[in-house]
Amino acid sequence: MEVFLAEYGLSTDEGVALMCLAEALLRVPDADTIDVLIEDKFAPSAWGEHLGHSSSSLVNASTWALMLTGRVLRDGESRGVAAIMRDAIRRLGEPVIRVAVEHAIREMGHQFVLGRTIEEALKRGEDHQEQGYTFSYDMLGEAALTARDAAKFFDAYARSIRKLAASCTSSDIRENPGISIKLSALHPRHEVGQKSRVLGELTERVLTLSKMAAEAGMGLNIDAEEADRLDLSLDIIEAVLSDEALAGWDGFGIVVQAYGKRAGPVLDWLHALAEHLDRRIMVRLVKGAYWDTEIKSAQVEGIADFPVFTRKVATDVSYICCAARLLAMTDRIYPQFATHNAHTVSAILEMADNRTAFEFQRLHGMGETLHDLVLADEGTRCRIYAPVGAHRDLLAYLVRRLLENGANSSFVNQIVDEDVPAEEVAEDPFDALDQLHADLP
Repeated sequence: MEVFLAEYGLSTDEGVALMCLAEALLRVPDADTIDVLIEDKFAPSAWGEHLGHSSSSLVNASTWALMLTGRVLRDGESRGVAAIMRDAIRRLGEPVIRVAVEHAIREMGHQFVLGRTIEEALKRGEDHQEQGYTFSYDMLGEAALTARDAAKFFDAYARSIRKLAASCTSSDIRENPGISIKLSALHPRHEVGQKSRVLGELTERVLTLSKMAAEAGMGLNIDAEEADRLDLSLDIIEAVLSDEALAGWDGFGIVVQAYGKRAGPVLDWLHALAEHLDRRIMVRLVKGAYWDTEIKSAQVEGIADFPVFTRKVATDVSYICCAARLLAMTDRIYPQFATHNAHTVSAILEMADNRTAFEFQRLHGMGETLHDLVLADEGTRCRIYAPVGAHRDLLAYLVRRLLENGANSSFVNQIVDEDVPAEEVAEDPFDALDQLHADLP
């Protein structure tokens, strides 16, 4: 999958076509529309230019299929016998092509989603557990649009916690599985304009799930969301964590996005809160998953600045600075470093004095080789963030993964591209940022 994303990156017309197809196919309601969509995205593209470029036989076989599909779907300029036959082949072949493309999208889903149900995910994750990995399970689905949606998400989280409780066999919560929840999935109006209502209703739901996780001896992480919800989310986190029923439980977790310009102060606030309440908490540090949304929202609102860094190298620097901050807070915080970047991993290993005071995390389906090596050689813990859900709920998550890993600047993309020199892949982000500033007029 990583090699495929490198070959069909977002810098190519074909990569963009596949991106659009993946984004749209999961919500197209009928076969006729799917046929038109496939024809629109496949026919104009130069698939043959990619043939033989990859060392992967699977990618080359996929290129053959895409190239032949494009030829079948491309109309000839003349209306001779060949064009008529091509039209006939197109009509006969469209159902086959449709099924093949749908299957390909499902395969991509299988790559990024551990299981359709929590039971299936537990079964599929057994091999990784034998290697020494632990899991944090996430129920697919972005946000509740109605109260009924929120109730369904709450029930899904509660069922998963009850199911996972049987796997929480260690007295050390760090060795047990955990669960990740979204605040916007638990309330349809998770927004500042409904603050008083949300603080009452949503806090109660999060507290109920937290008590269940605490009783099971597992961790519960609150996933990060868009920047305009950060203050409200922190209010809810403070209200839940302050409840005396959670005293003595070290499994309450918060996700912080390093691409946010408030990431450092948020870490300081969380440490101060944990100290004030005499608690230990977990903090998962990620680079961030809503960059495009944040940029567009700020532009639409006419805001003078952006809430996130606009250069990837600035986010890389922020991540390492936040990591150093967290490593100095281990008296109250258990850092969880979610990254697929080998340079970032190496920096953390260099800065850390105690290999047991933190853990690495990776997404299911990504960064396997890197973290297999680190797990074996460095003796650190690693947790796999594992989405669970049906393919119909995959759309938003899949699009974020493709956007992150299909970009030219992505480490996952660069590491499998032999045309990118090692010096560039492992470039020091601090040097790169200094150079960026020096080049500014």
